[in-house]
Amino acid sequence: MDLIEDKGLKTVALCCKELRELRVFPSGADLDETDVTLTEQGLVSVSEGCKKLESVLYFCVQFTNAALVSIAKNRPNFRCFRLCVMEPFAPDYRTQQPLDEGFKAIVERCKALRRLSVSGLLTDKAFEYIGVHAKKLRMLSIAFAGDSDLMLHHLLSGCQSLKKLEIRDCPFGDTALLENAAKLETMRSLWMSSCFVSFGACKQLSQKMPRLNVEVIDEHPPKTRPDSSPVERIYIYRTVAGPRLDTPEFVWTIHKSPEVGVSRLSIR
Repeated sequence: MDLIEDKGLKTVALCCKELRELRVFPSGADLDETDVTLTEQGLVSVSEGCKKLESVLYFCVQFTNAALVSIAKNRPNFRCFRLCVMEPFAPDYRTQQPLDEGFKAIVERCKALRRLSVSGLLTDKAFEYIGVHAKKLRMLSIAFAGDSDLMLHHLLSGCQSLKKLEIRDCPFGDTALLENAAKLETMRSLWMSSCFVSFGACKQLSQKMPRLNVEVIDEHPPKTRPDSSPVERIYIYRTVAGPRLDTPEFVWTIHKSPEVGVSRLSIR
């Protein structure tokens, strides 16, 4: 838990030389904002002292580009790097700049990276860096990041090995999803929540890529759903078996019927 504080992680760095995986979770303690006891420096210390470290999940209230650059230099052997800055859209708290350059260093130096979670203030530039450099990345999680449809385009056109993509509260919409539909057939799944994707785009995707299952998830479904209406959550995955039959009532499965060549809704 984050109650270990920076000083505790310094002790870990000094003593745990065989450490390969580090996970630090929030304790939920009600701390004053001026009394931050776990910062980016704790992870920097562990990256300096634990030479075999290859996997990190780190919850933190603040971070800097300089810390990310230092961590990437210290541990280019990372296979999994998951940073969760708990305040949405939080910039580098020292310079007030986006964390683009810091994550550029992570994907540029950590050539064996397979799993990545990004957070904090990030522009489309950060995802251009990920698309260019993260060629072995297989799973990516994103929340509260990006500027536009370019974010998704950079990822789907650049990350050749990407299999699972999770996106929450990001400003991309129909155009990026439909233009990169072919990439989805090479992936295992795409999960989207609170983005700007319409119900009509989901139907178009199903028509365009009939081997994909497109599931619209809405625990409070409206009585009618025009094509222009936004969808809250979508789960898209490739299949050879067709739509599944075990979905709960709040899951709408959109699929193309090969007999008539149009999209249908299976509501269960």
